[in-house]
Amino acid sequence: MGFLNSINVSASGLTAEKLRMDVISKNIANANTTRTANGTPYRRQVVVFEGANGNVPFSQYLSDASKSMIGGGVKVKSIAEDQTPLKLVYEPGHPDADENGYVKMPNVDIMTEMVNMITASRAYEANVTALNTTKSIAMKALEIGR
Repeated sequence: MGFLNSINVSASGLTAEKLRMDVISKNIANANTTRTANGTPYRRQVVVFEGANGNVPFSQYLSDASKSMIGGGVKVKSIAEDQTPLKLVYEPGHPDADENGYVKMPNVDIMTEMVNMITASRAYEANVTALNTTKSIAMKALEIGR
């Protein structure tokens, strides 16, 4: 049934955005972590999304416009480390300071993470709204037969 596909698409969006919020929370929690298990400062992580039916070029959607092309939602392709440079902070008394007194700090910017958290939260809310709308349409369809 068609409405089950839209429920699955919304569910995949909810799952992906929840994972994104979890990763953002981890970034914020480790904003001052100068030493991880491997001895290096924490590196910011980002979630990479991908369409659930892979990378279908837009031209294919145009050429198949007469067919019913229902998207498969979204899936998490990977969780990647952000390779932007680490911050150097002058703090000679810190245990992780180098010989010049500089400490390598994580490449996490709290303001960026908060903006990302707001956008992830809004995307999650949009998926909930789409799911609720689909449920409402299905209920109205069932009422037609009465």
